[in-house]
Amino acid sequence: MKAVIVKKPGSAEELEIGEVETPVPKEDELLVKVFAAAINRADILQREGKYPPPAGASEILGLEIAGEVYSAGSKVKKWKKGDKVFGLLPGGGYSEYAVINELMANPIPSGLSYEEAAGIPEVFLTAYQAIVWHSKLQSDEKILIHAGASGVGTAAIQIAKLIGAEIFITASKEKHNICRELGADHTIDYKSEDFAESINELTHNGGVDVIIDFVAGPYFSRNLKSLRRDGRLVMLATLGGGKADDADIRQILVKRLTIIGSTLRSRSVEYQVRLNRDFMLFSEEKFEKGLLKPVIDRVFDWKDASDAHLYMEANKNTGKIILRISG
Repeated sequence: MKAVIVKKPGSAEELEIGEVETPVPKEDELLVKVFAAAINRADILQREGKYPPPAGASEILGLEIAGEVYSAGSKVKKWKKGDKVFGLLPGGGYSEYAVINELMANPIPSGLSYEEAAGIPEVFLTAYQAIVWHSKLQSDEKILIHAGASGVGTAAIQIAKLIGAEIFITASKEKHNICRELGADHTIDYKSEDFAESINELTHNGGVDVIIDFVAGPYFSRNLKSLRRDGRLVMLATLGGGKADDADIRQILVKRLTIIGSTLRSRSVEYQVRLNRDFMLFSEEKFEKGLLKPVIDRVFDWKDASDAHLYMEANKNTGKIILRISG
């Protein structure tokens, strides 16, 4: 089969379409004919040689797909050939065919295209895990979502809105409108404003209950300042670096703060299955009714995977970047 391969670890120019062996599904797996795959920051890090896939996972990039079941393992009972599915997988998405655990595959909600469905799994599961499982956000609370216009950010805004929380986001000014359309109550331009000062002003020095953060080091001190007593900080990435030398960690004690670090790809299959099941119970009907929606910025043909990676690296996207897999 054809797949996007990494010639050698490095820049986006190292991506090209090549020939690889078609994967064989295990007894509890599906072989899916892939029509769309989504791009994530993890793909860029893996391409650069900084984020190897979990043991036993495909070396091919791509963590989320949408397509049709082509064949199934011997113990699979739920799915049949031709079923339209989407889901999260540990690797292998940028290819004509990919394998996925049958319990991680989900039916594509009615009304959604393959491209839209491929934009759901990673970002919505990550956002749901952070907001519902980790921070346990409540309807009378305030939440600050950094990178509000990113894939996870746009998903997090929608989930927090359905919960009924008051939502604050940081994003560049040109991306504020889409964040407000999705449900953000307050928007902060991180390029021209100190978000900690803005939060204190907007909350009358009360602070927020929950922060979802991807930046880490440069934001850590201001995140602590922005949280109210018994606040929760969920850290999902370290895009700004891992050092936070100027933080006054006494605030963690004085405010009784909880700091949670979270990942998803490295979790066990059992954990991911539970999360996927819980999220689908929460969301499936909401996607069909339009109460939740994947935000798609741009669709690239997979032969232009290098351009798609460069587009993400330049932070041009609002929401998801999708690869259309063509024969």
